Amino acid sequence: MEYKMITFLSWSCCFFILLHVANGDLSYSFPEEMKPGSVIGNVAKDLGLQTGALSNRRARIDTDGTDKRYCDLNLKNGELIVADRIDREALCGEKASSILKQELVLENPLELHRISLHVQDINDNSPEFNEELINIEIRESADRGARFVIEEAHDADVGQNSVQQYSLEKNENFILAADGNKIELVLDKELDREKQN
Repeated sequence: MEYKMITFLSWSCCFFILLHVANGDLSYSFPEEMKPGSVIGNVAKDLGLQTGALSNRRARIDTDGTDKRYCDLNLKNGELIVADRIDREALCGEKASSILKQELVLENPLELHRISLHVQDINDNSPEFNEELINIEIRESADRGARFVIEEAHDADVGQNSVQQYSLEKNENFILAADGNKIELVLDKELDREKQN
């Protein structure tokens, strides 16, 4: 632990204040949507504190700013637990990184430890097109190889949990061509309206 002494000189008086400087931030990674009461980590163990010290020093979790408190501290065993449902998409939208900031406050002596909660994405959203039914008008005279752009599907999940590929039910006339975010329906065999409406 590191202590710093600050001296204030005022007229002929001298004041000494002993401040405890917090060191050793904590960082935990865990998946979103864990049930309340699930264990994130053990702060007592990670800080080298005896479990009784948390209760004796009136340990508590505070949020940075106006953030909601997503975790609680079990003073008996030092476990940091999920307090409320954490939905990564609601917190961070499409950002790849989702970090919640919390603080562990210990009293007598005052000690602060920042806690970074890295919320990992799980595949909990289905990809959706803007419209449930996509209508494309194609002339019977369209040539083989003609391409028709289809709007991409949107997925609230990120990274490997977002849309990875598209597939098309097997049919006689079309194949699917996808290049990154560009999706096209490709006419593979000319259409015959009289044969198939």
